[in-house]
Amino acid sequence: MNAQTKSARRTRIHYGIRKNVSGTATRPRLSVFRSNTDIYAQIIDDTNGTTIASASSKDKDIKAQSGSKADKSKLVGTAIARKAAELGLTEVVFDRGGYLYHGRVKSLADGAREGGLKF
Repeated sequence: MNAQTKSARRTRIHYGIRKNVSGTATRPRLSVFRSNTDIYAQIIDDTNGTTIASASSKDKDIKAQSGSKADKSKLVGTAIARKAAELGLTEVVFDRGGYLYHGRVKSLADGAREGGLKF
């Protein structure tokens, strides 16, 4: 499978997910983006089209940690959960962004759950 068809497949899956998953002010969407080196998470209110909070493996406190990419993904999950708790959010809708739910995406979700988010 070449790179173009792989990314096109992910985009197609993501459109299918986004047809059903939408974030509101009371229950926003936790969106995940994964690059080869880093992972990013955003909490998004789709009714207003605004990003409420974000975290990534490029943040200084997470980048300073040692460990695998999966370990850093878990730290990103706990960081986004902490930021959500500060804003008074406990429930989100998880948007895996067309990625398979394993590896780094699963680590991020587990970290967010441990941090107190419900989805």
